[in-house]
Amino acid sequence: MATIMRLPSGSWRVQIRRKGQYASQSFLKRGDAEAWARQVESKIDRGEAVSVCCDPAVTFADLITIHENDLAEVGKQLGRTKAATLTLLTTRLGKRKPLELSRELLVEYGRERSKQGAGPVTLSIELGYIKTILNHSAAVHGVHAPTEGVDLARLALSRLGLVGRSAERSRRPEQHELDRIITALESNPRQSIPVGRIIRFAIATALRQDEICRVQWDDFCERTQMLTVRNRKDPRRKTGNDQRIPLLNISGYDPRLLLEQQSGLAGRAGRIFPYNARSVGTAFRRTCRELNIQDLRFHDLRHEATSRLFEAGLSIEQVALVTGHKDWKMLRRYTHIKPESLHAIAARRACWSGAA
Repeated sequence: MATIMRLPSGSWRVQIRRKGQYASQSFLKRGDAEAWARQVESKIDRGEAVSVCCDPAVTFADLITIHENDLAEVGKQLGRTKAATLTLLTTRLGKRKPLELSRELLVEYGRERSKQGAGPVTLSIELGYIKTILNHSAAVHGVHAPTEGVDLARLALSRLGLVGRSAERSRRPEQHELDRIITALESNPRQSIPVGRIIRFAIATALRQDEICRVQWDDFCERTQMLTVRNRKDPRRKTGNDQRIPLLNISGYDPRLLLEQQSGLAGRAGRIFPYNARSVGTAFRRTCRELNIQDLRFHDLRHEATSRLFEAGLSIEQVALVTGHKDWKMLRRYTHIKPESLHAIAARRACWSGAA
């Protein structure tokens, strides 16, 4: 279906998206625009390819739209981070032509974004999406969109320290810190969400903040003590990544007891923890700030849970069944085992050997 719009200059812009193909052009007269649209649509209907490689009107914003439409056509939804990044790129670089995305322009873009507070990881993600858009347009639609400028800009910005990987966090909360946070939350009469219980459940299950706030009672099997987590986060699969995890009482908090307590508060219908995940995070950060507990994030509880599973003596494969990680490289980032915990593991094994 052709879309015809009038530009501020007074000319008419035509955009055609039909049967997976895209084309656009600008005309001085609307009649010419309509005639061209009919001609191109007929060509597409006859099965002939319509290339936009030589269309001088195509902008980077057009390529972003093509990418989004192609993903929607095959049922792939944009994640929140990607959608926000593409919106930013449309605003900042959308008016540029693909060939204008040179090394010089992208290095300057990176410098400006850094001055605005974008960190090395954020800027790396943005460059990655720029390259993804250009590669997709070239491979699927034949758009002449070279990516050499992106690669050179990444190299230059990396040497300037403006692009890089995230630093691995090793922050583990001490038990007395957790006790203080939970006590403060549960003694606050204005705190309606049971964040203290959610903290305990996070350490007992290694679930992420948003996962805790969307698991359903229907996904909990009391007979097998298993919980199904729907659409669990995975870099390769955005949906359909359901996983069954065992509820184990080995991390210092009993998840089954916590579920019993929660059912008495909210019943056994719908979501187990029917609260806004952002509100949970806000309450956690506010309490840490009030208690002067430095550099602690809610996501660090997942690191803590993973480390406790290892300290309880589980193997890599067994821990991965709880955390959902696909390989050791990914799981390692969440593991910060305390050296002194090895004494307890050794004592348990010695006990098992003696019993045998």
